[in-house]
Amino acid sequence: MPLRIALAQQNLNRGEELLMDVSHPESPNFGKHWTAQQVAEMFRPSQEAVDAVKTWLFDAGIAEERVKQSQGLSWVNLNATVDEAERLLQAKYHRYEHASGQPHIACESYSVPENVRPHVDFITPTVHFDAKILPRGDDIEEADTDKKSAVGAKIQPGVASRVGEPGSGSLPKEGPVVDAKDLLDEPKDCDKSITPACLRALYRFPLGTTSHPDNSYGIVEYTPQAYVQSDLDLFFKNFSSGLVGTSPKLASINGGVVQTTQTGFQFNGESNLDLEYAMALVAPQTVTLYQVGDLYQGASFNNFLDAIDGSYCTYQGGDDPTQDAVYPNSVFPQGFPGPPNCGTFAPANVISTSYGYNEADLTATYEQRQCNEYMKLGLQGVTMLFSSGDYGVAGNGNQCVDKFGMFNDGSSGKFNPGFPSTCPYVTSVGATQVNPGSSVRAPEGACQQKIYSGGGFSNVFGKPEYQAKAVDRWFAEHAPPYGAERFNNSQTVRGFPDVSANGANYAVTVQGNFTLVYGTSASAPTFGSIVTLINEARLSAGKRPVGFLNPTLYEHPDVLFDITSGGNRGCGTPGFEATEGWDPVTGLGTPNYPAMLELYMGLP
Repeated sequence: MPLRIALAQQNLNRGEELLMDVSHPESPNFGKHWTAQQVAEMFRPSQEAVDAVKTWLFDAGIAEERVKQSQGLSWVNLNATVDEAERLLQAKYHRYEHASGQPHIACESYSVPENVRPHVDFITPTVHFDAKILPRGDDIEEADTDKKSAVGAKIQPGVASRVGEPGSGSLPKEGPVVDAKDLLDEPKDCDKSITPACLRALYRFPLGTTSHPDNSYGIVEYTPQAYVQSDLDLFFKNFSSGLVGTSPKLASINGGVVQTTQTGFQFNGESNLDLEYAMALVAPQTVTLYQVGDLYQGASFNNFLDAIDGSYCTYQGGDDPTQDAVYPNSVFPQGFPGPPNCGTFAPANVISTSYGYNEADLTATYEQRQCNEYMKLGLQGVTMLFSSGDYGVAGNGNQCVDKFGMFNDGSSGKFNPGFPSTCPYVTSVGATQVNPGSSVRAPEGACQQKIYSGGGFSNVFGKPEYQAKAVDRWFAEHAPPYGAERFNNSQTVRGFPDVSANGANYAVTVQGNFTLVYGTSASAPTFGSIVTLINEARLSAGKRPVGFLNPTLYEHPDVLFDITSGGNRGCGTPGFEATEGWDPVTGLGTPNYPAMLELYMGLP
């Protein structure tokens, strides 16, 4: 059987330090982003690790010619008999069989010599079930349009729904249909409906006029979520006539398809929202659509990351088959036949994702592995934006955690932070609103229409250096009346969101009608569009993209409009309140484009 030994990567403990070096505005290396090859060389396993593992194998009687190192240098591979594997690993292998008839070889435990242990992440096949068990065709049911984890179900790290599933809590929320005649392409009545003109007035950014060849903006969607071209054209006809007939540039990942067989808000609301606004706000810049996953499995964030960074496919053993889609799709003949996309597509300069999990849906190991990849993308100058969630402190499905560690109905219990927003190497985007009766000239408030801006504190990730002063000040001046029974108040962990943008009353075309839409799903692509315009100016001036935003924005919070009203209730509490300075509702605030542009144009 093939025995694969995952070697421990080196220098991961320096990740924050290295990222700050190219991202902090006071660093002499600001903007000097790394190549993918430089990143791979910095973190690849040390020669000491390779030598220790090979020596162990050779001393155990494995012939040198049988031992191979993978092209990415992260694995040592050999074909071993079961007897050899059991002797090497002090293990007993068994043949397991799923109810579907699918067999698997595994053991219940294994060990390696003490001197080898620091150099090995894990070995397969051992206790890892690396073949995903998929449902048969007759097991597939109609989508539940209000999907959430079962109340009272024990939280099971490593098991989570595919992110694009209709009814997922991270999708935007549907409001009433409105008459197109009532929507104006000017910043008027923006408290009732948001249009591109409203956003330009709120955040003081202009129409795009140029498209630098090195600039790029990516929107990530997960099948079966898909846009409808006729809806995009109707939106563009009203608000960006030059784009009528224009489609995003499609990057199909693992059979990703813009499906048209299932339609309606639960299938088109997210993609239509993201693309209508991203394309209108950055035109004439082209928007890349990363459509991830086939119609039968869908996909995860890891599947997307594999496609834009080939080294991630094998990093720490590769993806988790209990959480991530496994391609080629061997269960459904109509599914993507493979091979899986590994490093097939280049990452855009700015990538906006409007999907998310609860931190409690996944294992800490899974989250840390993925978070390290966001650090590596930041080193390469990629800006990663994620929506912070729509249920305030109650996660991505309006559920909290009871004292027994079970999800409840959201009326009580511990706060439920979202991931990847809690990863310190992404920019988490919360939601604001034009307050009822106000204009675009008045300060916004935290969103409290249909949704509440996701925010809170991680139970997994420590407080990053760039955020320390802001979070410490918030605890000193605005600490809430809750204790550890409600949230991680240790003052040592990552707080989110980092920034925010409007997330209420977006006019979006769905099935030929204009519908008002709500969610941080709108906030993330809006903020990403503004960053893309700043990149356009920097590239045109011979500079590099801005890359990881957080160190610069936390050092210069004055380039954002501070939000000081509203809250993000949940779990039977008022949640947190927006305050002066950073807060776990709206972060540092909303973009002030002229101030952000001046700041970034003044940096190397």
